[in-house]
Amino acid sequence: MLTAEEIEKLKPKAKPYEVLDGAGIYVTTRPSGAMSFNLRYRFAGQPRNLTLGPAGPGGLTLAEARRLTTEARGEIARGNDPCALKNARKAAAMAAALASKAPVTDDVAAIAECFIAKHVRPRARPASAYEMERLLRVEIVPKLGRRRLAEVSRADVRQLVENIAERAPIVANRTLSLLRLLCNWAKGQDIIAVSPCDGLKAPAPERSRNRVLTDDEIRLFWRACEAIGWPAGPLARLLLLTGQRRDEVGAMTWSEVDLTTATWTLAGERVKNKREHAIPLSAPAMSLLGSAPRISGAGGYVFTTSGVEPVKCFSHVKDKIDAAMLEIARRDDPEALGIPHWTLHDLRRTAASGMAGLGTAPHVIEAVLNHASGTIKGVAAVYNRYRYDDEKRAALEAWGRRVERLATGEAPSNVVPLRTAAE
Repeated sequence: MLTAEEIEKLKPKAKPYEVLDGAGIYVTTRPSGAMSFNLRYRFAGQPRNLTLGPAGPGGLTLAEARRLTTEARGEIARGNDPCALKNARKAAAMAAALASKAPVTDDVAAIAECFIAKHVRPRARPASAYEMERLLRVEIVPKLGRRRLAEVSRADVRQLVENIAERAPIVANRTLSLLRLLCNWAKGQDIIAVSPCDGLKAPAPERSRNRVLTDDEIRLFWRACEAIGWPAGPLARLLLLTGQRRDEVGAMTWSEVDLTTATWTLAGERVKNKREHAIPLSAPAMSLLGSAPRISGAGGYVFTTSGVEPVKCFSHVKDKIDAAMLEIARRDDPEALGIPHWTLHDLRRTAASGMAGLGTAPHVIEAVLNHASGTIKGVAAVYNRYRYDDEKRAALEAWGRRVERLATGEAPSNVVPLRTAAE
């Protein structure tokens, strides 16, 4: 462990160097003489480096740096990424300043901040706004931020998305779509006359997913959720039981849930199609909510550890479930290689397919999923305002009972375990 005296004796060298204090804290000294406390950690399987603040004279004390480290590790334990939280705070402060002063300059970084403050946050759902901000700050601004948007050419945009496509094809598609939206907004603000995205096509083909969890995978998933505990386990189970979207379940509040009628009602601003959506809660779903702790906080969130904000780091949730499923699978069969890749959104498809397998009519499944279009289209969709509440409840009750039977091993299995190559 370092002491304050040892930090004062650190001198700059030709190249930056680091000295370990312990528990992942480093003191970084740069050739200019600037010093900082940094915390190294891993989150969602990826290395992270959090700058805690300046070190040396006028900077943080060693005690303050250790206190901030303890707070950061607490956030990690709650499923939050300290680096992401720090970036979000900085972005919020910058957006507030931009909203109050409205300094519209024509470089990409400034336009992006105005776009976030004036268009993204007021109009997009919270989860969508978060992802759009992340793409802007990670993929677009670092490459184009200092350039005037009017000087960015179509070739520049093509090169940007093609470089992204080499490592993440779908991210490249999303980046182009977002940059096109930003440029069209800038045109509407008379910042630019022509969008550099005009005429460009998505660099990567996209295929719809058809992955559903098998019966035995559902059994493993259910047991894994029990193993990882609160809040990730119950949240993931409710995804499967209700078939609703990840961000809708993640941000569920107690005020949306009527325990008397066993109904969860989402307001229009909380759903993709902007229409109020009532989800009947099956007996297993009610049991899950009945055992959930009530954590006080202004938001009234169901799945929270702080009471201030809901669970957000779903990649961390998925990693924990994957690890627990693999451990359980190998306890059952030491030669099992693993579980084929799946995503949290596949739970929604699994629920829909499961209800179909139980004989639920397609239009009822669409009503459960709150799809804006489907088997009922055209004039019928305009005039048919029946919500199928009773039919939805019957479908979700049947699906809930099916999941419970699978979880306890009562239903027949349809999985073929992955074996070693030697077999």
